[in-house]
Amino acid sequence: MNIRSLTRGDGAVIGAAVLLLIASFLDFFSVSDCGNLCGQVTMPNAWKSSLFPVLPSIFLAGIIAAALIVGARFLPEGRKPAGLTLDQWGTALAVFAAWSALWALMGGGQGVSPGIGAILGFVATAAMAAVAIVAPRVPALKAALVSAPKPAPAQPYGGQPVGGQPYGMEQSHGYGYPAGQQPYADQSQQPGAPLGGGQPAAAAQVPSGGVEFAPFWFAVPVPRPIYSEDGSPTPVAELTPGTWYLAVDQRGAALVAQTQDGRRGVLQDTTGIQRG
Repeated sequence: MNIRSLTRGDGAVIGAAVLLLIASFLDFFSVSDCGNLCGQVTMPNAWKSSLFPVLPSIFLAGIIAAALIVGARFLPEGRKPAGLTLDQWGTALAVFAAWSALWALMGGGQGVSPGIGAILGFVATAAMAAVAIVAPRVPALKAALVSAPKPAPAQPYGGQPVGGQPYGMEQSHGYGYPAGQQPYADQSQQPGAPLGGGQPAAAAQVPSGGVEFAPFWFAVPVPRPIYSEDGSPTPVAELTPGTWYLAVDQRGAALVAQTQDGRRGVLQDTTGIQRG
């Protein structure tokens, strides 16, 4: 699980779910005229069985909707249970919860009005549904919730990084180069390169355009899928911010990327990538 996969829209959905959970423990109704019984009247919250089905149709439905929307960020793209993706199921459930909360505001009876729990429940579910619907179309909500730090500048082989730590000792977790695998400013200076600055075997590839391609490390600004090299539309993996990947070939504007577990695929959207 990589928290950098989350967007600002996901953060808003999570906030709405927390508000919804808090609202479920507050009074769902309030009494406007209780006379001498005001100190003795206890109003139920959503967890009381007397208010069934308020709990499952509003509060639990909204919390489950948030879990589906956020959980979809950590699964490979293309999975469609019953024909819809997880975030689409979550959006539909959020709309249902908001619709139920709206009708609950009209309930009660003579001398009984919606309580703080009912009001906050509607606000939270309405906000969640609105964000879930508009987030894919609003760039500000599609931006990463946690911005990735800038990568360290590439160093020639044998040089010292800023912190004085020799190559090969970089952290293997977080936003660093994989241990033992660093980008090079000059590919001819990789270990094993022949004297005189020649390219080692398989260090440079010649794509169909006839121009030499030198592999390089890169990171993506937002989660992006990579597709099979045979042209299949099904993603084989998802690249996430905060991790370095190796570009091993170029196909027009697309790159052939290799993940740290050895899987390869075509990255079709290369806008905004950060080169090592």
